[in-house]
Amino acid sequence: MDILTSRIFDLPGNSGLKLRDRICEQVSAAISRGALPPGFRMPSCRALAERLKVSRNTVFAAYARLVDLGLLEAKDRSGYVVRAAALPVVPAGSGAGAVEAEPVDFGPLPPSSLKRVDHPADWSDYPYPFIYNQTDPALFPIDAWRECSRQALKRSTLTEWTGEYIAGDSPHLLQQLRQRLLVYRGVLAGDDEIMVTLGAQNALAIMGLLFARNAGPIAVEDPGYPDARNAFTLTGNDVRDVAVDDGGLVPGKIPQGCKLVYATPSHQFPTSVSMTLARREDLVARAARDDFFVLEDDYEAEMHGGADALPTLRSLDRNGRVIYVGSLSKTLSPGLRIGFIVASRQIIREARAIRTMLLRHPPTILQETTALFLGLGYYDRHLRTLVRRHGERWRHMKAAIDSKLGAFSVKHSVGGTSFWLTGPEGFDATAFSASLRRDGVIIDAGETFHMARAPKNSFRLGFAYVPEERMERGVALIAEAAASHGVPAA
Repeated sequence: MDILTSRIFDLPGNSGLKLRDRICEQVSAAISRGALPPGFRMPSCRALAERLKVSRNTVFAAYARLVDLGLLEAKDRSGYVVRAAALPVVPAGSGAGAVEAEPVDFGPLPPSSLKRVDHPADWSDYPYPFIYNQTDPALFPIDAWRECSRQALKRSTLTEWTGEYIAGDSPHLLQQLRQRLLVYRGVLAGDDEIMVTLGAQNALAIMGLLFARNAGPIAVEDPGYPDARNAFTLTGNDVRDVAVDDGGLVPGKIPQGCKLVYATPSHQFPTSVSMTLARREDLVARAARDDFFVLEDDYEAEMHGGADALPTLRSLDRNGRVIYVGSLSKTLSPGLRIGFIVASRQIIREARAIRTMLLRHPPTILQETTALFLGLGYYDRHLRTLVRRHGERWRHMKAAIDSKLGAFSVKHSVGGTSFWLTGPEGFDATAFSASLRRDGVIIDAGETFHMARAPKNSFRLGFAYVPEERMERGVALIAEAAASHGVPAA
């Protein structure tokens, strides 16, 4: 087969790279796996340009870049050839991967079997992905972030982020977290009472590991965040459920003897209801009286829809019983993985030791970039825009639900980026969500958010990723499908 007709040079269509870099990526990958051996003469710029339907200048620029990288060399009257020993190639069939491994017993509950929200890998290609934990990339402040990255990468700062820093936290970022985020939530802390994490999920896993040595179960909301439940389970804790109603977690339902209670008081995950002030005060008082800690996940705290925000549990705590977890995932980007824990000095000291063993520390260059983004005021400006845009989407989505899904009851919430809907008895939201995917609609079936005795008639509609112009049509498709499942239109 002619090299030009092979698939070696097929360029990925879904890459965000420029054409030149996509060509470089394909050629370097082919060299690394031995498909283009040392001394191999590459196709001419003209021939490859015709094959890829790009300009000759683009191919020439790619070849020049590969020469700079030491993968190709230019020879007189021979064009471009693969350099000898450009990359070490491992012969196929060698190494441990050549032998089929014996099955490993991971016990009755292997990590992959834990119940969690499952979205298709190509979810972003669906026209109506009403899912949680995704932000609209069109709202990301790319120019401001690029400027902060440029400043963080100055030569004068090189020594600050290229070495391994076991202490792990950028002093600049800790200062900005205190001044730009925590103070507005009524949370006061010193540098030794804050730790940076790789998002809130990393914080939950660290707390799970820390409290696994203590006797007693961990109580989680039901319905609640599946990956909090999973993090505590995987770290060896006994996990129990606590009921949630229209006022949030019910403190009087906390099981006896708990060592830790996990709560999402600002916007309960997944129902989006807010915990009442009376219950917040009750929960903090019970923690001191009954000798347990509260892990407060301040989920979507900024998205309160213009209503007066209630105080955090941490700000009500006078006995060091509340551990506060926050992140920038919902306000900036989940892909950046910036989160933080605020707790007593003793807890932070032990949490830092655990983090060191797991991952050393979050990337320092990312911390420095985030500190600049906060300190230069870009975050404040972005947050004002985000709250306004999400408020518009919330109202648009609520109007569509009220007009087309009136047969479903909707949990009352103010702000946030999702709605929790419940159908009549006998309605199967799990089967319903599977059928909707054929129409390009993704929803989160409620069964996944519950523990053992999971009702099947609820589901969650997240709207942070779906543009306003698609919302009404997406909700209309849900209404049409509901009618075919025995739930009439409003």
